Amino acid sequence: MNPAPPLWVQSDRTVLFEVDNPQAEEVQAFLPRFAELEKSPERFHTYRITPLSLWNAAAVGVTVDAILEFLTRLSREALPDNVVHDIRDFLRRYGLLRLERGDEGLLLRSDDAELLEDLSHSSVLEPFLEERRDDGTLRLNDACRGEVKQALLRVGYPVEDLAGYTPGAPYDFALRDQTRSGQPFAPRSYQEQSAELFYAGGSERGGSGVVVLPCGAGKTIVAMTVMNRVRAETLILTTNTVAVRQWRQELLDKSLVPEEDIGEYTGARKEIKPITISTYQIMTHRRKKGDTPFTHFGLFDAKDWGLIVYDEVHLLPAPVFRATADLQARRRLGLTATLVREDQREEDVFSLIGPKRFDMPWKDLERQGWIATARCVEVRVPMNREQRMTYLSLPARDRFRIASENPDKLPVLEKILHVHQEDLVLIIGQYLDQIEEMARHLEAPLITGKTPVKERQDLYRRFREGDVRVLVVSKVGNFAIDLPDATVAIQVSGTFGSRQEEAQRLGRILRPKKNGAPATFYSVVSRDTKEEEYAQKRQRFLTERGYSYHICEPSELDRESRKPPRREAPDDEATE
Repeated sequence: MNPAPPLWVQSDRTVLFEVDNPQAEEVQAFLPRFAELEKSPERFHTYRITPLSLWNAAAVGVTVDAILEFLTRLSREALPDNVVHDIRDFLRRYGLLRLERGDEGLLLRSDDAELLEDLSHSSVLEPFLEERRDDGTLRLNDACRGEVKQALLRVGYPVEDLAGYTPGAPYDFALRDQTRSGQPFAPRSYQEQSAELFYAGGSERGGSGVVVLPCGAGKTIVAMTVMNRVRAETLILTTNTVAVRQWRQELLDKSLVPEEDIGEYTGARKEIKPITISTYQIMTHRRKKGDTPFTHFGLFDAKDWGLIVYDEVHLLPAPVFRATADLQARRRLGLTATLVREDQREEDVFSLIGPKRFDMPWKDLERQGWIATARCVEVRVPMNREQRMTYLSLPARDRFRIASENPDKLPVLEKILHVHQEDLVLIIGQYLDQIEEMARHLEAPLITGKTPVKERQDLYRRFREGDVRVLVVSKVGNFAIDLPDATVAIQVSGTFGSRQEEAQRLGRILRPKKNGAPATFYSVVSRDTKEEEYAQKRQRFLTERGYSYHICEPSELDRESRKPPRREAPDDEATE
């Protein structure tokens, strides 16, 4: 007897998904490619089909027929007519408008002459329009290429940008076939595939966009594979100075770029070389608040860059978005584990960096051994009566922090560490007073934003080598640290309902382990508080990726320590 289908598609374009269904794995592999997760309680998850989710799907080749066949086959009821119409209409709009390069400059074309005529007389294009040509095409201000794409996306028409790119100053980039330590090296098949989907054979149909892969799956190697195709001088922007140094190490380890050709443009150094690595922080530096322009924006024009790489693109600051609007003639690669932005600027990523070019299901990578198997556990800690009275007496805006800093989390933390005595453990928290107290009590080293870069690097090295088994980090540990043997992460507090932060923190422990050990991600939250409510919001992105959170009480932690069987790790280690 065939099982009942797991989906209900509703007329408001929401999709209800029954999680405990034999066909759940198929749903989790395909539904997130064209719909966004909104709610993820235990039995039924709610997704929403949006214009942007459909346009990103179209950019990676998902077709109308594939979406409708999937929904029709797995839905318990007939698809609402309006939903079928909306899916067809939104996907039809992708590429209906095209930016192309002509002898006269930047041209906007469309097979829908009436649409183009209407736009030519609208306020949408008025600031950018220079000429209505006899053949019906519109000549636009070349300097406004990014702004045109933003404006048209806002009115529901994503532009396919075929205007091409400047080749940039040539640079003879090449990958090694052995790392500097003598280990065989070659990009994996999915890394090659994502690089080629971005590059598109060097044609104008590629050259801009975002590659979405989990931490530990080798996004840095994807970037180097793209650099190997572009063969031009490259600017790399990342999150902090530690990440700059890690990029430098990876380039030296896996490419033939000589050390003297790699520049570090940070607060400590100001080097501009054929391959230059900088940070978002230095790019948005001002001598004093309110100053314009930004002190170091000249770096964007310091060389004839053929490629700009935006690491952790979901963290791209608004000023860099504005600068990127002027960089549309340069190839732009975004790298991220999640396209979720808490400031709701996903549309700007789409317009200015480019559409999603590659997004491989995390669980597929896990099954193939490229990232570690991970268990997610939420430990709900009660508040004692005195704490509860304080919590209830405060305004709503102050309750979250009180719940986050619940002192009864400390004995729970000790219990988890006792369970994982043989593991390398990261403790991550939001509030400095809280994590400083925990570090003192546990006699564990602490890394915060005030920790000098050299000291951070030394502590990360000692952690990797096993000299330090427990490391406490502030939110600086959310991204761009390479700790391949960390097997446990314990989140003691976070930034409200941030889904991107949840994904980044799990990512700290997803690199496959040499001994095939699984990873465990603990979230320690105060029961029956705002923190518990926000925890459910934080978990949405990972739930969409196929992870489930087991809820337990502190008394159940010993049982939670039972790990699934170990498995063989792949021959080569993933590197972010």
